[in-house]
Amino acid sequence: MKKIKNLKWAILGTVTTMGLVFACNDDFLNIKPTASLAQAQLSSKKGIEGALIAVYAQLNGRANRMASPTNWVWGSIRGGDANKGTDPGDFSDINPIQRFEYLTTQGVISDAWGGIYEGVARANSVLNLLKTAQADVTDADKKRISAEARFLRGHYYFELNKLFKNAPYVDETLDYGSGIEKVKNDQDLWPKIEADLKYAYDNLPETQTSVGRANKWAAASLLAKAYMFQKKFNDAKALFDLIIANGQTTNGKKYALNAKYADIFRADNDNNAESVFAIQAAANTGSVNNANPEFDLNWPYNTGPNGPGNCCGFFQPSFELGNSFRTDAKGLPLLDGSYNSAGNEVKTDMGILSKDPFTPDAGNLDPRIDHSIGRRGIPYLDWIDHPGADWIRNQPNGGPYSNKKYAYYRTDIGKNQDNSSWTPGYTAINFTIIRFADVLLMAAEAEVEVGSLEKARQYVNMIRSRAANPAGFVTKNGAPAAKYVIATYDTPWTSQAQARTAVRFERKLELSGEGYRFFDLVRWGVDVQEVNAYLTYESKKLPNTLGGSVYQAKHALLPIPQGQMDLLNQSEKILTQNPGY
Repeated sequence: MKKIKNLKWAILGTVTTMGLVFACNDDFLNIKPTASLAQAQLSSKKGIEGALIAVYAQLNGRANRMASPTNWVWGSIRGGDANKGTDPGDFSDINPIQRFEYLTTQGVISDAWGGIYEGVARANSVLNLLKTAQADVTDADKKRISAEARFLRGHYYFELNKLFKNAPYVDETLDYGSGIEKVKNDQDLWPKIEADLKYAYDNLPETQTSVGRANKWAAASLLAKAYMFQKKFNDAKALFDLIIANGQTTNGKKYALNAKYADIFRADNDNNAESVFAIQAAANTGSVNNANPEFDLNWPYNTGPNGPGNCCGFFQPSFELGNSFRTDAKGLPLLDGSYNSAGNEVKTDMGILSKDPFTPDAGNLDPRIDHSIGRRGIPYLDWIDHPGADWIRNQPNGGPYSNKKYAYYRTDIGKNQDNSSWTPGYTAINFTIIRFADVLLMAAEAEVEVGSLEKARQYVNMIRSRAANPAGFVTKNGAPAAKYVIATYDTPWTSQAQARTAVRFERKLELSGEGYRFFDLVRWGVDVQEVNAYLTYESKKLPNTLGGSVYQAKHALLPIPQGQMDLLNQSEKILTQNPGY
Protein backbone atom coordinates (compact mmCIF):
# COMPACT_ATOMS: atom_id res chain seq x y z
CA MET A 1 0.00 0.00 0.00
CA LYS A 2 0.94 3.64 0.14
CA LYS A 3 3.06 5.01 2.98
CA ILE A 4 6.62 4.09 3.91
CA LYS A 5 7.90 1.59 1.39
CA ASN A 6 8.10 -1.98 2.65
CA LEU A 7 6.91 -0.77 6.04
CA LYS A 8 7.35 -3.36 8.76
CA TRP A 9 6.16 -2.43 12.21
CA ALA A 10 8.48 -4.96 13.78
CA ILE A 11 10.36 -3.97 16.88
CA LEU A 12 14.04 -4.70 16.50
CA GLY A 13 16.12 -5.83 19.42
CA THR A 14 17.38 -2.37 20.19
CA VAL A 15 18.65 -1.29 23.56
CA THR A 16 15.84 0.46 25.38
CA THR A 17 17.27 3.49 27.14
CA MET A 18 15.37 3.25 30.40
CA GLY A 19 15.47 -0.53 30.88
CA LEU A 20 16.35 -2.34 34.06
CA VAL A 21 19.79 -3.81 34.73
CA PHE A 22 20.31 -6.50 37.34
CA ALA A 23 22.50 -9.47 38.07
CA CYS A 24 21.59 -12.84 39.52
CA ASN A 25 23.47 -16.03 40.33
CA ASP A 26 20.52 -18.37 39.86
CA ASP A 27 21.43 -20.59 36.94
CA PHE A 28 17.82 -21.35 36.09
CA LEU A 29 17.38 -17.72 35.07
CA ASN A 30 20.15 -17.98 32.47
CA ILE A 31 18.28 -19.08 29.36
CA LYS A 32 20.08 -19.35 26.06
CA PRO A 33 18.38 -17.39 23.26
CA THR A 34 16.70 -19.56 20.64
CA ALA A 35 17.96 -17.28 17.86
CA SER A 36 19.86 -14.06 17.36
CA LEU A 37 20.81 -11.56 14.70
CA ALA A 38 24.46 -11.36 13.74
CA GLN A 39 26.13 -7.98 13.61
CA ALA A 40 26.71 -8.45 9.89
CA GLN A 41 22.99 -8.79 9.35
CA LEU A 42 22.17 -5.71 11.38
CA SER A 43 24.85 -3.55 9.74
CA SER A 44 23.89 -4.46 6.16
CA LYS A 45 21.85 -1.96 4.20
CA LYS A 46 18.71 -4.04 4.70
CA GLY A 47 19.42 -4.34 8.42
CA ILE A 48 20.06 -0.63 8.92
CA GLU A 49 17.01 0.35 6.86
CA GLY A 50 14.97 -2.03 9.01
CA ALA A 51 16.34 -0.43 12.17
CA LEU A 52 15.44 3.00 10.77
CA ILE A 53 11.88 1.90 10.03
CA ALA A 54 11.67 0.81 13.67
CA VAL A 55 12.44 4.41 14.70
CA TYR A 56 9.54 5.62 12.56
CA ALA A 57 7.36 2.83 13.95
CA GLN A 58 7.76 4.19 17.48
CA LEU A 59 6.31 7.58 16.55
CA ASN A 60 2.84 6.68 17.78
CA GLY A 61 4.18 5.18 21.01
CA ARG A 62 3.20 1.64 20.01
CA ALA A 63 1.89 0.05 23.25
CA ASN A 64 2.35 3.33 25.14
CA ARG A 65 -0.39 5.53 23.69
CA MET A 66 0.60 8.37 26.00
CA ALA A 67 3.93 8.65 24.14
CA SER A 68 2.20 9.60 20.90
CA PRO A 69 2.59 13.14 19.49
CA THR A 70 -1.18 13.31 19.07
CA ASN A 71 -0.93 14.62 22.65
CA TRP A 72 -4.70 14.41 23.04
CA VAL A 73 -4.22 14.19 26.80
CA TRP A 74 -1.07 16.27 27.31
CA GLY A 75 -1.83 19.04 24.81
CA SER A 76 -5.58 19.14 24.22
CA ILE A 77 -7.17 18.03 27.50
CA ARG A 78 -4.70 20.02 29.61
CA GLY A 79 -5.13 22.98 27.25
CA GLY A 80 -8.92 23.07 27.60
CA ASP A 81 -9.79 21.85 24.11
CA ALA A 82 -11.48 18.79 25.56
CA ASN A 83 -12.45 16.87 28.64
CA LYS A 84 -11.44 13.26 29.21
CA GLY A 85 -15.09 12.38 28.63
CA THR A 86 -16.58 8.88 28.81
CA ASP A 87 -17.23 7.65 32.37
CA PRO A 88 -15.23 8.64 35.49
CA GLY A 89 -14.13 5.04 36.07
CA ASP A 90 -12.90 4.38 32.55
CA PHE A 91 -9.13 4.93 32.19
CA SER A 92 -9.29 6.76 35.51
CA ASP A 93 -5.53 7.41 35.46
CA ILE A 94 -6.31 10.38 33.19
CA ASN A 95 -8.60 11.97 35.80
CA PRO A 96 -5.78 13.50 37.90
CA ILE A 97 -4.21 14.86 34.70
CA GLN A 98 -7.27 16.86 33.65
CA ARG A 99 -7.72 18.06 37.24
CA PHE A 100 -4.03 19.03 37.54
CA GLU A 101 -3.45 16.69 40.43
CA TYR A 102 -0.51 14.83 38.93
CA LEU A 103 1.05 11.96 40.87
CA THR A 104 4.66 10.94 40.43
CA THR A 105 3.55 7.30 40.38
CA GLN A 106 0.97 7.62 37.61
CA GLY A 107 1.13 5.03 34.87
CA VAL A 108 0.23 7.45 32.09
CA ILE A 109 3.21 9.65 32.98
CA SER A 110 5.56 6.69 33.09
CA ASP A 111 4.16 5.48 29.75
CA ALA A 112 4.94 8.81 28.11
CA TRP A 113 8.49 8.80 29.45
CA GLY A 114 9.23 5.19 28.52
CA GLY A 115 7.58 5.29 25.11
CA ILE A 116 9.41 8.41 23.98
CA TYR A 117 12.76 7.18 25.27
CA GLU A 118 12.19 3.99 23.29
CA GLY A 119 12.17 6.22 20.20
CA VAL A 120 15.43 7.81 21.31
CA ALA A 121 17.00 4.39 21.86
CA ARG A 122 16.00 3.20 18.41
CA ALA A 123 17.43 6.32 16.77
CA ASN A 124 20.69 5.85 18.68
CA SER A 125 20.81 2.22 17.58
CA VAL A 126 20.67 3.27 13.92
CA LEU A 127 23.47 5.77 14.39
CA ASN A 128 25.59 3.10 16.05
CA LEU A 129 24.94 0.59 13.28
CA LEU A 130 26.15 3.13 10.73
CA LYS A 131 29.57 3.06 12.40
CA THR A 132 30.02 -0.57 11.33
CA ALA A 133 28.01 -0.44 8.10
CA GLN A 134 28.70 -3.10 5.50
CA ALA A 135 30.05 -2.32 2.03
CA ASP A 136 26.55 -2.25 0.49
CA VAL A 137 25.79 0.91 2.49
CA THR A 138 27.01 3.80 0.34
CA ASP A 139 28.17 7.20 1.58
CA ALA A 140 24.94 8.66 0.22
CA ASP A 141 22.97 6.07 2.19
CA LYS A 142 24.88 6.93 5.36
CA LYS A 143 24.21 10.63 4.89
CA ARG A 144 20.48 10.18 4.38
CA ILE A 145 19.97 7.52 7.06
CA SER A 146 21.91 9.46 9.70
CA ALA A 147 19.89 12.59 8.85
CA GLU A 148 16.60 10.73 9.17
CA ALA A 149 17.67 9.17 12.48
CA ARG A 150 18.76 12.52 13.86
CA PHE A 151 15.54 14.19 12.71
CA LEU A 152 13.56 11.54 14.56
CA ARG A 153 15.76 11.78 17.64
CA GLY A 154 15.26 15.53 17.56
CA HIS A 155 11.52 14.97 17.44
CA TYR A 156 11.59 12.59 20.41
CA TYR A 157 13.67 14.94 22.54
CA PHE A 158 11.38 17.81 21.53
CA GLU A 159 8.48 15.83 22.99
CA LEU A 160 10.42 15.05 26.18
CA ASN A 161 11.34 18.71 26.52
CA LYS A 162 7.71 19.82 26.21
CA LEU A 163 6.49 17.29 28.74
CA PHE A 164 9.31 17.06 31.30
CA LYS A 165 12.02 19.57 30.29
CA ASN A 166 14.50 18.07 32.74
CA ALA A 167 15.16 14.76 31.05
CA PRO A 168 18.53 12.99 30.67
CA TYR A 169 20.18 13.43 27.30
CA VAL A 170 21.48 10.12 25.94
CA ASP A 171 23.05 9.87 22.50
CA GLU A 172 24.63 7.03 20.53
CA THR A 173 27.94 7.26 22.42
CA LEU A 174 26.41 5.92 25.64
CA ASP A 175 25.27 2.44 26.52
CA TYR A 176 25.01 0.15 29.53
CA GLY A 177 28.41 -0.19 31.09
CA SER A 178 29.64 3.02 29.47
CA GLY A 179 27.86 5.57 31.61
CA ILE A 180 24.24 5.62 30.50
CA GLU A 181 23.02 4.94 34.02
CA LYS A 182 24.96 7.96 35.32
CA VAL A 183 23.45 10.58 33.00
CA LYS A 184 21.79 13.32 35.01
CA ASN A 185 18.79 15.39 33.96
CA ASP A 186 20.45 18.76 34.38
CA GLN A 187 21.29 19.61 30.75
CA ASP A 188 19.48 22.11 28.53
CA LEU A 189 17.98 19.96 25.79
CA TRP A 190 17.40 22.75 23.27
CA PRO A 191 21.00 22.92 21.91
CA LYS A 192 20.95 19.15 21.42
CA ILE A 193 17.58 19.29 19.66
CA GLU A 194 18.74 22.14 17.44
CA ALA A 195 21.92 20.29 16.51
CA ASP A 196 19.99 17.21 15.39
CA LEU A 197 17.45 19.21 13.42
CA LYS A 198 20.07 21.42 11.79
CA TYR A 199 21.96 18.33 10.70
CA ALA A 200 18.76 16.87 9.28
CA TYR A 201 17.93 20.11 7.47
CA ASP A 202 21.39 20.28 5.93
CA ASN A 203 21.56 16.63 4.87
CA LEU A 204 18.07 15.36 4.06
CA PRO A 205 16.87 15.42 0.45
CA GLU A 206 13.85 17.49 -0.58
CA THR A 207 12.02 14.41 -1.87
CA GLN A 208 12.24 10.71 -1.13
CA THR A 209 10.99 7.57 -2.83
CA SER A 210 9.06 6.62 0.32
CA VAL A 211 6.45 9.24 1.07
CA GLY A 212 6.39 8.65 4.83
CA ARG A 213 10.02 9.56 5.41
CA ALA A 214 11.17 12.93 6.68
CA ASN A 215 12.61 15.41 4.19
CA LYS A 216 14.60 18.64 4.29
CA TRP A 217 11.52 20.84 4.75
CA ALA A 218 10.04 18.76 7.55
CA ALA A 219 13.34 19.23 9.38
CA ALA A 220 13.26 22.97 8.66
CA SER A 221 9.71 23.22 10.01
CA LEU A 222 10.49 21.37 13.24
CA LEU A 223 13.66 23.43 13.69
CA ALA A 224 11.69 26.65 13.22
CA LYS A 225 9.19 25.40 15.80
CA ALA A 226 12.08 24.80 18.20
CA TYR A 227 13.12 28.42 17.66
CA MET A 228 9.58 29.56 18.46
CA PHE A 229 9.57 27.64 21.74
CA GLN A 230 12.78 29.46 22.67
CA LYS A 231 11.50 32.85 21.50
CA LYS A 232 14.20 33.07 18.82
CA PHE A 233 11.79 34.92 16.58
CA ASN A 234 14.28 36.33 14.07
CA ASP A 235 15.81 32.90 13.49
CA ALA A 236 12.35 31.39 13.14
CA LYS A 237 11.19 34.07 10.71
CA ALA A 238 14.20 33.58 8.44
CA LEU A 239 13.50 29.86 8.27
CA PHE A 240 9.75 30.28 7.82
CA ASP A 241 10.38 32.61 4.88
CA LEU A 242 12.34 29.83 3.17
CA ILE A 243 9.80 27.14 4.03
CA ILE A 244 6.80 29.11 2.77
CA ALA A 245 8.57 30.07 -0.44
CA ASN A 246 10.27 26.76 -1.25
CA GLY A 247 8.94 23.99 0.99
CA GLN A 248 7.55 20.81 -0.47
CA THR A 249 6.35 17.45 0.74
CA THR A 250 8.47 14.32 0.52
CA ASN A 251 6.41 13.32 -2.53
CA GLY A 252 7.18 16.63 -4.27
CA LYS A 253 4.05 18.72 -3.66
CA LYS A 254 4.65 22.40 -2.93
CA TYR A 255 3.34 23.24 0.51
CA ALA A 256 -0.19 24.64 0.33
CA LEU A 257 -3.44 24.62 2.25
CA ASN A 258 -6.07 22.11 1.22
CA ALA A 259 -9.05 23.79 -0.41
CA LYS A 260 -11.43 22.19 2.11
CA TYR A 261 -10.71 22.06 5.83
CA ALA A 262 -12.28 18.62 6.31
CA ASP A 263 -9.95 17.04 3.75
CA ILE A 264 -7.02 17.42 6.15
CA PHE A 265 -8.42 14.58 8.25
CA ARG A 266 -9.45 12.11 5.52
CA ALA A 267 -7.56 8.94 4.71
CA ASP A 268 -8.24 9.37 1.00
CA ASN A 269 -6.30 12.63 1.21
CA ASP A 270 -3.28 11.40 3.19
CA ASN A 271 0.11 12.90 2.29
CA ASN A 272 -1.45 15.96 0.72
CA ALA A 273 0.21 19.32 0.11
CA GLU A 274 -0.56 20.46 3.66
CA SER A 275 1.12 17.46 5.29
CA VAL A 276 4.62 18.46 6.40
CA PHE A 277 5.27 15.35 8.49
CA ALA A 278 2.84 12.61 9.47
CA ILE A 279 2.62 9.23 11.14
CA GLN A 280 1.76 6.82 8.35
CA ALA A 281 -1.12 4.39 8.68
CA ALA A 282 -2.64 1.62 6.59
CA ALA A 283 -5.72 -0.55 7.09
CA ASN A 284 -6.52 -4.14 6.10
CA THR A 285 -2.89 -5.24 5.86
CA GLY A 286 -3.35 -8.32 8.02
CA SER A 287 -2.41 -6.54 11.25
CA VAL A 288 -3.94 -3.51 12.95
CA ASN A 289 -0.39 -2.65 14.07
CA ASN A 290 -0.09 -0.94 10.70
CA ALA A 291 -3.24 1.12 11.25
CA ASN A 292 -3.80 4.35 13.15
CA PRO A 293 -4.48 3.35 16.79
CA GLU A 294 -4.32 6.90 18.12
CA PHE A 295 -8.02 7.46 18.66
CA ASP A 296 -9.45 3.98 19.18
CA LEU A 297 -11.01 5.17 22.46
CA ASN A 298 -12.18 8.51 21.17
CA TRP A 299 -15.19 7.63 19.01
CA PRO A 300 -18.77 8.57 19.90
CA TYR A 301 -20.22 6.07 22.34
CA ASN A 302 -22.70 3.34 21.48
CA THR A 303 -23.26 4.38 17.88
CA GLY A 304 -24.10 0.92 16.61
CA PRO A 305 -24.13 0.80 12.80
CA ASN A 306 -25.03 4.50 12.57
CA GLY A 307 -21.64 5.95 13.48
CA PRO A 308 -17.93 5.22 13.66
CA GLY A 309 -16.08 3.24 16.30
CA ASN A 310 -18.93 2.49 18.70
CA CYS A 311 -16.58 3.05 21.65
CA CYS A 312 -15.59 4.54 24.03
CA GLY A 313 -16.63 8.19 24.28
CA PHE A 314 -13.28 9.66 25.35
CA PHE A 315 -11.93 13.08 24.34
CA GLN A 316 -15.11 15.14 24.37
CA PRO A 317 -14.61 18.74 23.19
CA SER A 318 -15.19 21.26 25.94
CA PHE A 319 -18.01 23.76 26.30
CA GLU A 320 -15.36 26.48 26.25
CA LEU A 321 -13.96 25.30 22.93
CA GLY A 322 -17.41 25.19 21.37
CA ASN A 323 -18.08 28.75 22.48
CA SER A 324 -14.79 29.89 20.98
CA PHE A 325 -16.21 29.36 17.49
CA ARG A 326 -18.80 32.13 18.00
CA THR A 327 -18.35 35.00 15.52
CA ASP A 328 -19.65 38.56 15.48
CA ALA A 329 -21.82 40.19 12.82
CA LYS A 330 -18.76 40.66 10.62
CA GLY A 331 -17.69 37.04 10.95
CA LEU A 332 -14.72 37.66 13.24
CA PRO A 333 -14.01 35.85 16.52
CA LEU A 334 -14.85 37.42 19.88
CA LEU A 335 -11.30 38.23 20.91
CA ASP A 336 -12.41 39.99 24.11
CA GLY A 337 -13.37 36.65 25.66
CA SER A 338 -17.09 37.38 25.61
CA TYR A 339 -17.80 34.12 23.80
CA ASN A 340 -18.30 32.51 27.23
CA SER A 341 -20.92 35.04 28.31
CA ALA A 342 -24.52 33.91 28.68
CA GLY A 343 -25.59 35.64 25.47
CA ASN A 344 -22.82 34.11 23.37
CA GLU A 345 -22.53 30.53 24.63
CA VAL A 346 -23.25 27.93 21.96
CA LYS A 347 -26.59 26.26 22.62
CA THR A 348 -26.19 22.58 23.54
CA ASP A 349 -28.43 19.64 24.41
CA MET A 350 -26.85 19.20 27.83
CA GLY A 351 -29.37 17.36 30.00
CA ILE A 352 -31.77 16.73 27.11
CA LEU A 353 -32.54 13.16 26.05
CA SER A 354 -32.24 12.24 22.39
CA LYS A 355 -35.96 11.44 22.24
CA ASP A 356 -36.84 14.95 23.38
CA PRO A 357 -36.95 17.90 20.96
CA PHE A 358 -33.92 20.13 20.45
CA THR A 359 -33.03 22.84 17.96
CA PRO A 360 -29.31 23.56 17.39
CA ASP A 361 -27.76 26.99 17.92
CA ALA A 362 -28.98 29.57 15.39
CA GLY A 363 -26.29 32.21 15.93
CA ASN A 364 -23.18 33.09 13.91
CA LEU A 365 -20.50 30.40 13.99
CA ASP A 366 -17.11 29.74 12.47
CA PRO A 367 -17.67 26.79 10.10
CA ARG A 368 -14.71 24.94 11.62
CA ILE A 369 -16.86 24.15 14.65
CA ASP A 370 -18.67 21.42 12.75
CA HIS A 371 -15.48 19.87 11.41
CA SER A 372 -14.05 19.78 14.93
CA ILE A 373 -16.99 19.03 17.22
CA GLY A 374 -19.80 16.50 16.91
CA ARG A 375 -22.95 18.18 18.20
CA ARG A 376 -26.61 17.31 18.16
CA GLY A 377 -28.59 18.01 15.03
CA ILE A 378 -25.55 18.47 12.79
CA PRO A 379 -24.47 15.74 10.33
CA TYR A 380 -21.63 13.63 11.71
CA LEU A 381 -19.56 13.29 8.54
CA ASP A 382 -21.55 11.04 6.14
CA TRP A 383 -23.22 9.03 8.92
CA ILE A 384 -26.34 10.50 10.50
CA ASP A 385 -27.16 13.71 12.30
CA HIS A 386 -25.50 13.53 15.70
CA PRO A 387 -28.34 12.30 17.97
CA GLY A 388 -26.98 13.90 21.13
CA ALA A 389 -27.22 12.03 24.43
CA ASP A 390 -27.57 8.60 22.80
CA TRP A 391 -23.97 8.91 21.58
CA ILE A 392 -22.64 10.28 24.87
CA ARG A 393 -21.67 7.84 27.60
CA ASN A 394 -22.03 10.21 30.55
CA GLN A 395 -23.04 13.81 29.91
CA PRO A 396 -22.50 15.01 33.50
CA ASN A 397 -18.93 13.73 33.30
CA GLY A 398 -17.88 14.81 29.78
CA GLY A 399 -20.47 17.18 28.38
CA PRO A 400 -22.65 16.97 25.25
CA TYR A 401 -20.04 16.95 22.45
CA SER A 402 -18.18 14.21 20.56
CA ASN A 403 -14.78 14.38 18.92
CA LYS A 404 -14.93 14.70 15.12
CA LYS A 405 -11.43 15.24 13.76
CA TYR A 406 -9.71 12.11 12.43
CA ALA A 407 -12.99 10.16 12.47
CA TYR A 408 -13.58 7.79 9.58
CA TYR A 409 -16.48 8.10 7.16
CA ARG A 410 -19.16 5.51 6.43
CA THR A 411 -17.67 5.27 2.94
CA ASP A 412 -14.32 4.33 4.52
CA ILE A 413 -15.65 1.05 5.92
CA GLY A 414 -13.58 -1.86 4.68
CA LYS A 415 -11.25 0.43 2.75
CA ASN A 416 -9.70 2.97 5.11
CA GLN A 417 -10.88 1.25 8.28
CA ASP A 418 -9.99 -2.12 9.78
CA ASN A 419 -12.48 -4.63 11.22
CA SER A 420 -9.98 -7.27 12.34
CA SER A 421 -9.64 -6.26 16.01
CA TRP A 422 -11.73 -5.54 19.09
CA THR A 423 -12.85 -2.19 17.66
CA PRO A 424 -13.56 -1.01 14.13
CA GLY A 425 -11.80 2.18 15.15
CA TYR A 426 -8.39 1.39 13.63
CA THR A 427 -8.00 3.44 10.46
CA ALA A 428 -5.74 4.33 7.55
CA ILE A 429 -5.88 8.02 8.47
CA ASN A 430 -2.41 9.49 8.93
CA PHE A 431 -1.91 11.63 12.00
CA THR A 432 -0.23 14.86 10.89
CA ILE A 433 2.44 15.93 13.36
CA ILE A 434 3.14 19.17 11.47
CA ARG A 435 0.84 20.66 8.85
CA PHE A 436 1.27 23.75 6.73
CA ALA A 437 -1.44 25.68 8.57
CA ASP A 438 0.62 25.25 11.74
CA VAL A 439 3.67 26.56 9.85
CA LEU A 440 1.75 29.61 8.59
CA LEU A 441 0.43 30.45 12.04
CA MET A 442 3.85 30.08 13.65
CA ALA A 443 5.22 32.30 10.88
CA ALA A 444 2.49 34.83 11.68
CA GLU A 445 3.54 34.74 15.34
CA ALA A 446 7.16 35.36 14.40
CA GLU A 447 6.14 38.27 12.17
CA VAL A 448 4.18 39.84 15.01
CA GLU A 449 7.10 39.55 17.40
CA VAL A 450 9.55 41.15 14.95
CA GLY A 451 7.05 43.90 14.14
CA SER A 452 5.74 42.85 10.68
CA LEU A 453 2.04 43.06 11.48
CA GLU A 454 0.85 43.17 7.88
CA LYS A 455 2.69 40.00 6.92
CA ALA A 456 1.19 38.30 10.00
CA ARG A 457 -2.30 39.41 8.95
CA GLN A 458 -1.69 38.02 5.46
CA TYR A 459 -0.82 34.60 6.86
CA VAL A 460 -3.82 34.52 9.21
CA ASN A 461 -6.13 35.54 6.38
CA MET A 462 -4.85 32.64 4.29
CA ILE A 463 -6.07 30.33 7.05
CA ARG A 464 -9.41 32.11 7.43
CA SER A 465 -10.02 32.26 3.69
CA ARG A 466 -9.75 28.49 3.48
CA ALA A 467 -12.16 28.11 6.41
CA ALA A 468 -14.59 30.48 4.64
CA ASN A 469 -14.72 28.39 1.46
CA PRO A 470 -18.46 27.52 1.13
CA ALA A 471 -17.57 24.33 -0.74
CA GLY A 472 -16.06 23.09 2.52
CA PHE A 473 -19.04 23.83 4.78
CA VAL A 474 -20.92 21.03 6.50
CA THR A 475 -24.27 20.85 4.73
CA LYS A 476 -27.70 19.48 5.52
CA ASN A 477 -30.42 19.08 2.90
CA GLY A 478 -28.28 20.97 0.41
CA ALA A 479 -27.70 24.04 2.61
CA PRO A 480 -25.18 24.99 5.30
CA ALA A 481 -25.93 22.95 8.43
CA ALA A 482 -25.68 26.03 10.66
CA LYS A 483 -25.33 29.80 10.33
CA TYR A 484 -21.71 29.94 9.24
CA VAL A 485 -20.41 33.51 9.24
CA ILE A 486 -16.68 33.98 8.86
CA ALA A 487 -14.53 36.73 7.39
CA THR A 488 -10.92 37.74 7.01
CA TYR A 489 -9.26 40.55 8.95
CA ASP A 490 -9.66 43.35 6.41
CA THR A 491 -8.56 46.21 8.68
CA PRO A 492 -4.87 46.47 9.54
CA TRP A 493 -3.96 45.63 13.10
CA THR A 494 -2.94 48.78 14.92
CA SER A 495 -0.81 47.33 17.69
CA GLN A 496 1.39 44.36 18.40
CA ALA A 497 -0.90 43.36 21.27
CA GLN A 498 -3.96 43.29 18.99
CA ALA A 499 -2.11 41.27 16.37
CA ARG A 500 -0.75 38.86 18.96
CA THR A 501 -4.23 38.20 20.35
CA ALA A 502 -5.68 37.55 16.88
CA VAL A 503 -2.89 35.18 15.83
CA ARG A 504 -2.98 33.21 19.07
CA PHE A 505 -6.75 32.82 18.92
CA GLU A 506 -6.53 31.65 15.32
CA ARG A 507 -4.24 28.84 16.45
CA LYS A 508 -6.87 27.84 19.00
CA LEU A 509 -9.57 27.61 16.33
CA GLU A 510 -7.58 26.10 13.47
CA LEU A 511 -5.64 23.52 15.48
CA SER A 512 -8.19 22.58 18.15
CA GLY A 513 -8.02 19.00 19.32
CA GLU A 514 -4.68 18.40 17.59
CA GLY A 515 -2.52 18.44 20.71
CA TYR A 516 -1.08 21.97 20.49
CA ARG A 517 -3.07 24.17 22.87
CA PHE A 518 -1.47 23.50 26.27
CA PHE A 519 2.07 23.78 24.93
CA ASP A 520 1.15 27.04 23.20
CA LEU A 521 -0.17 28.49 26.46
CA VAL A 522 3.00 27.47 28.30
CA ARG A 523 5.41 28.88 25.73
CA TRP A 524 3.42 32.13 25.63
CA GLY A 525 3.69 32.37 29.41
CA VAL A 526 -0.08 32.67 29.91
CA ASP A 527 -0.81 29.13 31.10
CA VAL A 528 -1.65 30.00 34.71
CA GLN A 529 -4.11 32.71 33.69
CA GLU A 530 -5.71 30.90 30.75
CA VAL A 531 -6.00 27.41 32.24
CA ASN A 532 -7.52 28.70 35.46
CA ALA A 533 -10.00 30.82 33.49
CA TYR A 534 -10.94 27.68 31.57
CA LEU A 535 -11.32 25.63 34.76
CA THR A 536 -13.46 28.32 36.38
CA TYR A 537 -15.86 28.32 33.43
CA GLU A 538 -15.87 24.61 32.58
CA SER A 539 -16.24 23.46 36.19
CA LYS A 540 -19.61 25.24 36.36
CA LYS A 541 -20.77 22.99 33.53
CA LEU A 542 -19.11 19.84 34.88
CA PRO A 543 -18.85 20.34 38.66
CA ASN A 544 -18.35 16.66 39.47
CA THR A 545 -15.49 16.39 36.98
CA LEU A 546 -13.58 19.63 37.37
CA GLY A 547 -14.95 21.28 40.52
CA GLY A 548 -12.14 22.46 42.80
CA SER A 549 -9.43 22.03 40.15
CA VAL A 550 -6.64 24.60 40.28
CA TYR A 551 -3.71 25.00 37.92
CA GLN A 552 -0.31 26.05 39.29
CA ALA A 553 2.88 27.03 37.47
CA LYS A 554 4.47 23.68 38.41
CA HIS A 555 1.88 21.89 36.27
CA ALA A 556 3.56 23.16 33.11
CA LEU A 557 5.87 20.15 33.53
CA LEU A 558 5.04 16.58 34.39
CA PRO A 559 6.91 15.02 37.31
CA ILE A 560 9.79 12.67 36.57
CA PRO A 561 8.27 9.17 37.02
CA GLN A 562 8.92 7.89 40.51
CA GLY A 563 10.02 4.52 39.14
CA GLN A 564 12.89 6.23 37.31
CA MET A 565 13.85 8.19 40.42
CA ASP A 566 13.94 5.01 42.48
CA LEU A 567 15.84 3.07 39.83
CA LEU A 568 18.63 5.55 39.22
CA ASN A 569 18.98 7.16 42.64
CA GLN A 570 19.76 4.02 44.64
CA SER A 571 23.43 4.66 45.40
CA GLU A 572 23.77 8.31 44.39
CA LYS A 573 21.50 11.09 43.25
CA ILE A 574 21.31 10.95 39.46
CA LEU A 575 17.88 12.38 38.68
CA THR A 576 16.39 15.52 40.19
CA GLN A 577 12.62 15.75 40.47
CA ASN A 578 10.87 18.62 38.70
CA PRO A 579 10.00 21.55 40.99
CA GLY A 580 6.95 21.20 43.17
CA TYR A 581 6.73 17.39 43.20
